[in-house]
Amino acid sequence: MKNAVALILGGGRGTRLAPLTSIRSKPAVPVAGKYRLIDIPISNCLNSDINKIYVLTQFLSVSLHSHIRSSYSFDKFSGGFVELLAAQETANNGTDWYQGTADAVRKNLIYFDQPDIDYVVILSGDQLYRMDYQDLIRTHITTKADVTISCMPVSRADAKGFGVMQLDDSGRVTGFVEKPQTDAEIDQVRTDPDWIASRGIDGKGRDCLASMGIYVFGKQLLIDILSNSDFTDFGKEVFPQTIETHNVQTHLFDGYWEDIGTIRSFYEANLNLASPDAEFELISSKHPIYTRSRFLPPTQMSGARIKNSLIADGCQIGEGAVIENSIIGLRTIVGKNVTIKNSIIMGAADYERQDNTGVALGIDEDTLIDGAIIDLDCRIGKNVKIIGNADQADTDVQHPICVVRDGIPIIIKKTLLEDGWNLNDADLPKA
Repeated sequence: MKNAVALILGGGRGTRLAPLTSIRSKPAVPVAGKYRLIDIPISNCLNSDINKIYVLTQFLSVSLHSHIRSSYSFDKFSGGFVELLAAQETANNGTDWYQGTADAVRKNLIYFDQPDIDYVVILSGDQLYRMDYQDLIRTHITTKADVTISCMPVSRADAKGFGVMQLDDSGRVTGFVEKPQTDAEIDQVRTDPDWIASRGIDGKGRDCLASMGIYVFGKQLLIDILSNSDFTDFGKEVFPQTIETHNVQTHLFDGYWEDIGTIRSFYEANLNLASPDAEFELISSKHPIYTRSRFLPPTQMSGARIKNSLIADGCQIGEGAVIENSIIGLRTIVGKNVTIKNSIIMGAADYERQDNTGVALGIDEDTLIDGAIIDLDCRIGKNVKIIGNADQADTDVQHPICVVRDGIPIIIKKTLLEDGWNLNDADLPKA
């Protein structure tokens, strides 16, 4: 798809995903033990034969930039690239940061206003799904659309968290409501499930079509809209006006799609990947997920019991360890008789064994972790107990050691937990 360019929006603050996003941007959050969230849309682009990719960044972008630079390079003959576009002061942009999704694209129009580009695919950097964007662009061309919005059927209850579209019989968008909260608002944009079924998708009682935050614009139209307006957001401003004056069509999608917006959604999506009947399949010969090549050794295990888990490269799992329903990230060192259940261990950035405290990098002997998230480069001592509880109240997100969100304790990156530390005895300030 040589006449299409992709713009991945990766500059949002991601406050609902704190504390994981207190030190990194949302697209840089590790997922499935060895990837970053940004790898998902980039891989979808490459698998869709779109190799001209811009990533728009702003907040806490250092680790994201490092990951992209070390992961994606192209030979000189392909014409492909993954280019970082950080918020910057220019003669035209002024000194403001990106004020929203549309404003971020407006401030970078110069990069895709090229004669060989006809279509601009706009993507989010914090979603987990697999899609062939060629199908999306094909829908755009076939329907002679000016704008195409990828959407999926959702229930009325779920519709309250999305932008929802109203269609006519041809599939043209005639109305758009951002996060409708009342029955009257939902009725206004309701879609007949029979119409959805006529497009080859079982409505299953889902009578609303929610925007997935995935769009295709004709290049010149996008330039005209943003150059002649001060719109800052696509959902709240660009689409409500565009549907009045242009042919806005939908591309229906009914595969797995998860917006990683909260700690709970992040936690559940990751653990689902470790399930034997995972909704999102990591293994695919036709549509692989790309990431940084680290050249790590295979994981070494000795007398451990592992069930329904993903173990990344370069780990060492000690004798007697029990790992169930968990994600074990790169270079994780697990000591003897450690029990890890229903947890995400993000691993380590290198193999340094101990710091000036004498505590080894990794999880030491006889520790129990259940229902928790352990961020990168943590040093967990012996006989530590970290047990999540759905009834636990949220705690102060600024705490330097442990934060509880949605009943899930998160151990902050590079934390040292000394021997015998117990979450139940920790005096964590409430949110």
